[in-house]
Amino acid sequence: MVVLTKKFDREKYTAKYLVDEEHHNMRLDQYLQIYLESFSRQAVKKKIKNGEISIQGRPGVHRPCTRLHYKEIVTLVTHKTIHEDEWWNGQLIDLQAEPEIVFQDDDLIVISKPPFMSTHPSGKHLFNCATVYFESIYHKTIHSIHRLDRETSGILMLGLNPNFTKIMTECFENDEVRKCYFFIAKIDEETFHGDHFTATERLGASESGLKRVYIDNYSEDSHEGKHATTRFKVLYTENGYAIGLAFPVTGRQHQIRVHAMVHGLPLVGDKLYLGSFKMFQRFKDVIATGDDHQLMELPRHALHAIALKIPFQGNEKIFISHIPVDLKIWISEKLSIDLDGLEIILKNEIENYYTKETTLLP
Repeated sequence: MVVLTKKFDREKYTAKYLVDEEHHNMRLDQYLQIYLESFSRQAVKKKIKNGEISIQGRPGVHRPCTRLHYKEIVTLVTHKTIHEDEWWNGQLIDLQAEPEIVFQDDDLIVISKPPFMSTHPSGKHLFNCATVYFESIYHKTIHSIHRLDRETSGILMLGLNPNFTKIMTECFENDEVRKCYFFIAKIDEETFHGDHFTATERLGASESGLKRVYIDNYSEDSHEGKHATTRFKVLYTENGYAIGLAFPVTGRQHQIRVHAMVHGLPLVGDKLYLGSFKMFQRFKDVIATGDDHQLMELPRHALHAIALKIPFQGNEKIFISHIPVDLKIWISEKLSIDLDGLEIILKNEIENYYTKETTLLP
């Protein structure tokens, strides 16, 4: 499928596709599902019926069985609807639409991404995205240098030109970037054994879909799965909860969340690793029970990318963000720690770690 143009604004997404030779004579609904892979066949047919699909040179509303011809241009329009809404305990979550700008120059925008904002459009999440937000402001392509999970808040770097984006992306790929995450966890007394530790359990992909992340019997000796390393430092504990920092050395999917869970620190709000795959599905389908909500305590996992250290203009630069509002509210309601004092502690710990470049182990 050849993409001619893509255009986003706050309320509408428009994409134009050129039908290539291999798709000549293909049904319109089958062709669209190549792109709309997260949509069911019925959902695609509904978009066609609603006139959200047009074929250049063929006016009128088309049918799903309409046959396409080589070099025709198909235009797909998607309007912002309720499909990106987030719910918690029967209430619609008021999503924070505007990310905080931490740093900006001619090449780079560094933001503190709010929770539930995607890095870039994917699947049904097309509008509440960091790249889309800034493209609607600057009216130019914004490049994602790296990504954060949708529920994870925090420091995210966006490129303003492709050359700089390529350079910084290679820094991530070559492990030249030092990451730091703030977390809140529930303490599992049976498996939690210390405030300083390094997790090295391998991660891999034994199954497809959302169950693709696994731990290979928690064994450091096994050669299955992918090598993964995360350093942890717990800074505060109270009433069965822990607040701390995680420094991932590698960048595997769900790495911090899985390693934290294995070592007795499942994150508050983590529907997969504090809960289960079935619980995750219940939240996804908006059928989570009262007990599910009570166990989670937060609409999202309590993980915040609080800092990054990167090579920048011949030197090194550290970007640090604040604890996000939703986690501050939870802390103030559940714990007795002073939030201003906690921010100072976090800043000192991050700067000390980045300055010394040492492990967190004694």
